[in-house]
Amino acid sequence: MAWYDEAVFYHIYPLGLAGAPKKNDYGEPVHRLNTLVPWIDHIKKMGFTALYIGPLFQSVGHGYETTDYRTLDSRLGTNEDLVAFVRACHEAGIRVVFDGVFNHTGRDFFAFRDIREKREASQYVDWYCNVNFWGNNEYGDGFSYDNWGGYDLLAKLNQRNPAVRDYICDVIRFWVSEFNIDGIRLDAADVLDFDFMKALRHTADEVKSDFWLMGEVIHGDYSRWANERTLHSVTDYALHKGLYSGHNDHNYFEIAHTVRRTLGMVPEHIKLYNFVDNHDVERISTKLLNKAHYLPVHILLYTLPGIPSVYYGSEFGIEGKKERFSDDSLRPAIDLNKHADDYQKNPCTKLVAALGKIHSTYADDLAWGDYRELVLTTEQYAFGRGRLVVAVNNAEGEGRVSVPVESDVYVGLLGGKKIKARDGRLDVVLDPCGGEIFAPEEVWTKVVDGKAPAFKIATPKAKEPPAAVAAKLPSKVPNIALEEMSVEQLQAVILAKMAANGPVTDQMCRDVTNNIWKDSLLNWAKSFR
Repeated sequence: MAWYDEAVFYHIYPLGLAGAPKKNDYGEPVHRLNTLVPWIDHIKKMGFTALYIGPLFQSVGHGYETTDYRTLDSRLGTNEDLVAFVRACHEAGIRVVFDGVFNHTGRDFFAFRDIREKREASQYVDWYCNVNFWGNNEYGDGFSYDNWGGYDLLAKLNQRNPAVRDYICDVIRFWVSEFNIDGIRLDAADVLDFDFMKALRHTADEVKSDFWLMGEVIHGDYSRWANERTLHSVTDYALHKGLYSGHNDHNYFEIAHTVRRTLGMVPEHIKLYNFVDNHDVERISTKLLNKAHYLPVHILLYTLPGIPSVYYGSEFGIEGKKERFSDDSLRPAIDLNKHADDYQKNPCTKLVAALGKIHSTYADDLAWGDYRELVLTTEQYAFGRGRLVVAVNNAEGEGRVSVPVESDVYVGLLGGKKIKARDGRLDVVLDPCGGEIFAPEEVWTKVVDGKAPAFKIATPKAKEPPAAVAAKLPSKVPNIALEEMSVEQLQAVILAKMAANGPVTDQMCRDVTNNIWKDSLLNWAKSFR
């Protein structure tokens, strides 16, 4: 049993949360990482036991074009700041996992810079894949090379070069000795060399007996990456897709099929990394056509097999839409003080905090218990996890399920309602877009006070089509800074910028007018070029 098997993760993109500039001038360090220290108490209060944070190290822009693996990005501060931050997390009982960007480097990385200066004479030519001095690149260097994703900004490392492998393994040793981290999330793991990953796993086992390696894998047979020789876990993008589309389409068969498929894909002791949004995809509150589905989606996130993770800010229900040329709206700066009342007033925050307590209290069931599919229709889904019974409903009316059980009385862990079983079956009535987690009364521990943190069905303020609602927004926006604008003015700015790029559909209008979070709208408005 390792710590990560029972963990509940919080995910932070630090350059965004700390409000760092988009470009790094490599000037004097600015101690923005220290502004994230208050978030540690928030993370603990919400029931998270581990933090995945990154990218952290010196880079020129978004962080994934690393220029120095051993120095904290100067926009965030100094190595001493990072040492203190990790120590504070550990003192709060929170494990820390860094982002490891080992597939590629930025063009300012010392080895690539040496090639630019010395060309064929550089000793680092073989550190990168397919360097060709008869070619060229978008920067006009007079040579070409393999990159990631078609971006010459991200030069692909030759992971089969022993010198590269040894260098990266030494980076891992440095991160552990310098910062005492507990694991690494490997960026772009689905394109990493498998022998390279085996070397990383050997190093992980060397530095700490319970050091965790998790890889970003978009699709494929997860067991190719998550096994005894390479990684401990990978991202479950298949479940991520199922969780939102299974609700948007009122199709729980998609989610149940995905769960069965992934359980059959990896050994039972390997737990995949589950999430509903992250720094690369739209916020769950944006993806859901019915915002009320936030509740059943998160119940499933915390109770289906795997390791649950929540992306910073989504516990407040904020939105973020992916734009064609920018991810800024997915990675906003957030003032934690503005959410001080959310613990009591925001149903999203209350729900996530409650689920965190439930996962911790019933770890034997939710981390180690077996999974048993009990009821499956397009709109209702129930399953067992150890001693617990989980039931969710995506219908906009009440849902009913009848499930076989072994105990006589069950208690809803969110709502506290007791239900007696009859003839070995538990008959449950679920609220519209609702759900519940039931425990046998004999093992019930009260983890939530009062009534369930209900997330009411989102209904439009008017029965007008979205375009008509959008038309009522201010037609003339004052010539003031975006930061000084109201929610309605920001919405109008976004719609105007959309219209300048092409036709605006009803769905686009709906996305804008349903977004009432000023921080999200501000980042969205700034994301246009």
